Amino acid sequence: MDAKLTLKLDKYVIDKAKEYAQSHKKSLSRLIESYLKTLVDNEKTPSDTDSEISPFVKSMQTGVKIPADYDYKKDYSDYLAEKYK
Repeated sequence: MDAKLTLKLDKYVIDKAKEYAQSHKKSLSRLIESYLKTLVDNEKTPSDTDSEISPFVKSMQTGVKIPADYDYKKDYSDYLAEKYK
């Protein structure tokens, strides 16, 4: 059952959200409902960490395993040293 909800938001945010919703062929109400549903559904599943990973970030997974002892600072330092030889 649908219910009405009134929100106070910054006009700029509303305008941009309307543009986003229109470009994705959704109503702003459905867009907000979908977002809130993801928040509520994520609460049901226990998480190992306090921070939440957004669906966008999850979609960027490559499946590449990085060793626990990987020293990215040394690797980057070596890269820069080689680049600016």
